[in-house]
Amino acid sequence: MTTATDLNQPTLQPAAPVGRRLTLPVLLLIIAGALALTSIVRIITGADGITNVSQMSTALELAVPIGLAGLGGLWAERAGVVNIGLEGMMILGTWFGAWAGYQWGPWTGILVGIIGGCVGGLLHAIVTITFNVNHIVSGVAINILALGATRYLAPLAFEGVQGGSAKQSPPVESLGDFTVPGLSDVLIDLNREGWFLISDIAGLLGGLVTNVSWLTLIAVALVPATWWILWRTPFGLRLRSCGENPIAAESLGVNVYKYKYLAVIISGGLAGLGGVFLSIVANPFYLEGQVSGRGYIGLAAMIFGNWMPGGLAIGAGLFGYTDSLNLRGGSSNVHALLLLAAILLVIGAIWLVVKKKYVAAVPTLAVGVLVFTWYALTDEVPNQVVAATPYVITLLVLALSAQRLRMPRANGMPYRKGQGK
Repeated sequence: MTTATDLNQPTLQPAAPVGRRLTLPVLLLIIAGALALTSIVRIITGADGITNVSQMSTALELAVPIGLAGLGGLWAERAGVVNIGLEGMMILGTWFGAWAGYQWGPWTGILVGIIGGCVGGLLHAIVTITFNVNHIVSGVAINILALGATRYLAPLAFEGVQGGSAKQSPPVESLGDFTVPGLSDVLIDLNREGWFLISDIAGLLGGLVTNVSWLTLIAVALVPATWWILWRTPFGLRLRSCGENPIAAESLGVNVYKYKYLAVIISGGLAGLGGVFLSIVANPFYLEGQVSGRGYIGLAAMIFGNWMPGGLAIGAGLFGYTDSLNLRGGSSNVHALLLLAAILLVIGAIWLVVKKKYVAAVPTLAVGVLVFTWYALTDEVPNQVVAATPYVITLLVLALSAQRLRMPRANGMPYRKGQGK
C-alpha cells in the first residue's frame, strides 16, 4: 500500500480537458480579433461609447464583485464542493461590511465583511462536508438564510441612525482611488481621437488606470494569486486532488476534510469581499437587494472560464461590460452591439461549416441574419432589452461554451472519511 505523503505524483494530477487547450498566443489572438471587430462596429455605427474610457472604467468596477464571487466558487469546486450559496455569502459581506464600515472605517468594514462571508462558507462546509447534505440544497438554504438574517438585522442596526433606515445603512467613508498620472491622460486623449483599433485599445487600458479603487487593485491581484496557489504549490495540489479523487488523496495521507473545509471557508471569504465591494466601493452604503444575482453570475463566469482563474476573469469582464451598458448610453450602445453580435454569429456559422458541422451552422447563420435584420430596421433597443442584456449574455455564453467544459471529477460527490478502505 502506498504511504507517500507527497502528492507530486502523476496518478493525482488532474486530467487535461478534452480537446485542444487554449494557449496564451491563441487567446491573445482571439482578444485582438474581438477588439478589431468592435472597432469596426464603432466606426460604422458611430457609437463611440462602447469603447471609451468611462465605459471601460465602469465595466471594471462592475466586473469586480462578479469576479470575486467566481473566484470563491472556483476555490470551493476545485476541492469538490459545489457552492450555490455564493449569493448568500455576498449578501452577508454587504451587510457586515457596511455595518462595521460606517462605525470604524472602510478597511475595518472590509475585514468584517470577509469574516461575514467566511461564516456563510463555514455553515455550507458543515452541512455539506460533515453531514453530507446535497450541495445544491445547502447552497439554496444559505442564500435564503442570509437574505432573512440581513432583513431582520438591518432595522435593528440602522433604523434611527442618521443616514440609515430599515433597508439602508448610513454612508461609509470612501476608500479612495488612484489614477496613474501622465499615462491616464495620454490614453484618454488617444481614445478621443477615434482611430481604428488604437483608440479602442487606449480606451480599454485607460479604464484600468483611471479612478481605480484600491479594493479593485486587490481584487485583480487575487486572480494570479489564486492561480499560483492552486497550481504551483503543494497546498494547491492537495486541495485540487480532493476535488478530483478524494479517495486517492486520502490514501496518500491528505486530510480531505481539512482541505475541503479550508476551500469552502476561503470561498465564502472571497464572496464576502465581493459583497463588501458593492456596499463600500460601488455604493458607499448597504442597500437591501444590492447583490441582485451577482453570486449566480459569478458562478456562471467560473463555469465559462472552465474552472480556471484566467477564463473566469475574462467571463467576469464580459458580464461586467454588458452590465455597464445600463449606466452609460445603454440603448444606443446595445443597438450597436447587435451588429457585432450578427457579425460574430456569421463568423461562427462559417467556422462550423469549415468543421463540417452543417446541422449547427444553419441555425447559427439564421440567428445571425435575424439579429442583423433587427439592427438594420431599428435605431435603438427598448430599455427592457438593455436591462436584460447581462443575463442574456450569461445564458448564451454558457450555452456556446458547454462542449469544452470539464469540471473537477469529484465535484459535488459525497465523501466519507475512510470510504476507500
